[in-house]
Amino acid sequence: QCNLIGWWENELGSKMHVSTVDSQGNFSGEYHTAVSSAQKPIKPSPLIGSQHLDEDGQCTFGFTINWKFSDSTAVFVGQCFAGDSEDEVLQTSWLLREKVDSLHSDWKATR
Repeated sequence: QCNLIGWWENELGSKMHVSTVDSQGNFSGEYHTAVSSAQKPIKPSPLIGSQHLDEDGQCTFGFTINWKFSDSTAVFVGQCFAGDSEDEVLQTSWLLREKVDSLHSDWKATR
């Protein structure tokens, strides 16, 4: 069974801590990014998400991060896999939405 509770670290040094997962698969925690283009100091930011509670243990999940040091929001989707050493591995994709000044600038808001 995929258990998201605990600390996770990616190849860039960013860390995610999932503190709770309820019986419906809803979870919350904090994201500590190691990379940012924001001009302000990086701060830990809250995340909230949901996962499927699949019996095969290779669940899909998604979460949203409300960045506390910028005007942007990120969403991640992914799947949990059992790695070669039987450790769990999370494979994710993400989108970042930055705040822009006008509708005319909307084209450059999403990365």
